[in-house]
Amino acid sequence: RQVCPSAAAPPVVPSFPSRCSPPRGSQTPCTAPAPGRGGGRGGGGRAGPPLTAAASELGGGGRAGFSGQVGTGGEPSPAEARRAACAAGMVQQEPGEAAAAAAAGTAEVRLSRRRWVVVLLFSSYSLCNAFQWIQYSSINNVFLRFYGVSAFAIDWLSMSYMLTYIPLLFPVAWLLDKRGLRLIALAGSALNALGAWVKLGSLKPHLFPVTVLGQVICSLAQVFILGMPSRIASVWFGSHEVSTACSIAVFGNQLGIAVGFLVPPVLVPNVEDVEKLAYHISIMFFMTAGVATALFILVVIVFKEKPQHPPSRAQALIQSRPPEEYSYVQSILRLLRNANFLLLMVTYGLNTGCFYALSTLLNRMVIHHYPGEEVNAGRIGLTIILSGMVGALISGIWLDRTKTYKQTTLVIYIMSLAGMIAYTFTLSLGHLWVVFVTAGVLGFFMTGYLPLGFEFAAELTYPESEGTSSGLLNVSAQIFGIAFTIGQGQIMDRYGTKAGNIFLCSFLFLGTVMTAFIKADLRRQQANLDNEQTVIQSGERPEGPRSSSAPTGCSAQ
Repeated sequence: RQVCPSAAAPPVVPSFPSRCSPPRGSQTPCTAPAPGRGGGRGGGGRAGPPLTAAASELGGGGRAGFSGQVGTGGEPSPAEARRAACAAGMVQQEPGEAAAAAAAGTAEVRLSRRRWVVVLLFSSYSLCNAFQWIQYSSINNVFLRFYGVSAFAIDWLSMSYMLTYIPLLFPVAWLLDKRGLRLIALAGSALNALGAWVKLGSLKPHLFPVTVLGQVICSLAQVFILGMPSRIASVWFGSHEVSTACSIAVFGNQLGIAVGFLVPPVLVPNVEDVEKLAYHISIMFFMTAGVATALFILVVIVFKEKPQHPPSRAQALIQSRPPEEYSYVQSILRLLRNANFLLLMVTYGLNTGCFYALSTLLNRMVIHHYPGEEVNAGRIGLTIILSGMVGALISGIWLDRTKTYKQTTLVIYIMSLAGMIAYTFTLSLGHLWVVFVTAGVLGFFMTGYLPLGFEFAAELTYPESEGTSSGLLNVSAQIFGIAFTIGQGQIMDRYGTKAGNIFLCSFLFLGTVMTAFIKADLRRQQANLDNEQTVIQSGERPEGPRSSSAPTGCSAQ
């Protein structure tokens, strides 16, 4: 834990608009914006001596309030003042931010009992949406014969989720920032239910375009779902439980994929009679539509925009900040200029893209080596997801306790590569139990990486919006998911399943190497430590079990 160095007397700084928050260890000199130009959202600035009450909270803007005084020795020049501020690790605050910080300091911080209901409800309709994503691929051979289309056409029912997300991420993320959680939750759950009902109109072999339409509507719902876990965690949960809450929110999506592997092979057996096949498919579609509709009604009744009281000081500061201080476009540009985040975005896309391709093509791979084992193919997929959920929970708890983001991410990535190699060379041995074991190991690390990537991104990009950073990670995942699904599918058709899996192993190796070059620039963690020290100096009791007040985020699919 680093402590701000004390001095006999605080540096003398006049109160003109200035900003100085160079990265730790940087030799970049401090600069001030031109006169009349307001400062944007800064990095995780370090708080200096508690000269004002506003300085007791370092949060969304990453800058501590500071109201300077001029000593008797004369007023220093602006350049001298900036150098003094840098030397003390302090950043001056503009009048609007000072007012927001003061308002945040007087806000009552309290956890709402409703928070668990909100996150569980979100997880439930996220589960339903993820089930609809994988329900075709988990019985690929059955739908291929029922609709009389190619395997590639069935694969596109899965890839439609990935393709739709890419152009719609930014409009939906902007809507999330402008209109809040409730509208996004209503839209996501409504589209999810609508898509499920549309699929009921595709129970004839010639109605494949109708099932495509229903799947596209469900893919639209997914855009309103993937960016939510981090925002729900930061808006509803205290600073000491955000990583765990985020893991629970991600659980719903992963559990939906697990159910999507398990249930369709049981509900829709591979029978020869087309009429009986249509009947079994209708049962699955009716059950899905009923559950999706019930969840939409619950969202309308239960899901609220935010708790009555902010759950942390950082949320209080964010809620008190004037909306015009945040520029969505500028936030994206800042993220794209962050070299560490760009590396993470690529490595996250490589890992998650491999997971998407593996999930989509799993049925084809297992059936190729074990004909007639559709049910066991689904169970292998279930094993991958359930073990991954355990991995995600453990990684969330581990990060809450240790904050070792870089080390944990690298170890998980290496183990994902090892698991993929083991799965590749055991799939064709003729022993299903071996495939179950290697698939479980692979899922534990590969699926467990998903929330970990979002948490690491929140650290590297603080104080940017969690929805924006997680959205960019998801865009990367969708792009690589489409490329890997198409590429691996074509390689499998020409050279076999082993060659297709080696194709994925090569990209996981590339991702492992790139992860090693990501610097652990933990801006949010540094802001937490600085804020705790500032609170202690001001005589206040630190918030929460670990007095961490910076907003935290993660997400996943």
